[in-house]
Amino acid sequence: MLAMQYNFTLPADFDMDIIRKRVAAKGPLVDGFPGLEFKAFLYARRGEHGPENLYAPFYLWEDNVAMNRLLGTEVFQGVSSAFGWPSVKMYSVIHAQKAAATKEARYFSREILAIAPHTDLGKLQITESEIAQAAVAREGALTAVTAFEPTTWTVVRARFWGDRPAEPARPGTQMYVVGYLATSSK
Repeated sequence: MLAMQYNFTLPADFDMDIIRKRVAAKGPLVDGFPGLEFKAFLYARRGEHGPENLYAPFYLWEDNVAMNRLLGTEVFQGVSSAFGWPSVKMYSVIHAQKAAATKEARYFSREILAIAPHTDLGKLQITESEIAQAAVAREGALTAVTAFEPTTWTVVRARFWGDRPAEPARPGTQMYVVGYLATSSK
């Protein structure tokens, strides 16, 4: 499995209702895309979810073939034409704990943590899997995906929430609104 995200930072005075309307119109077009576990259409409003207006879809793929297929479609060409050519971040998934209730998610958090040089990656994978399971079992996350990126040596903890988490976000965490969640046809 692969996780993927690209991010567009929008001007401070950008009308985020444009994003909300775009997501409502375009989101259903991705439902049933072959090899897609889900695509979360995410956005953040400046001052409400962080210091910037953001549009940052997050994907979970069965494999790179499916991911490559989407990147070659007019769906991706459309977003690139509208907002610019993004840097696409790809992550190797360590753990994905998905639930049917993910469709009810209203919020999404993404935490990025550095992996220290010479870390025991086997132990890291076990620890991160346990943290993801605890996020669902004890913290109220609907779904938890944890992945890592070995070029910059970072861990990404992605969580879907029904309600916005009560605790303040830790440094390195970005909160988003889930505008739409496209899923596979499975």
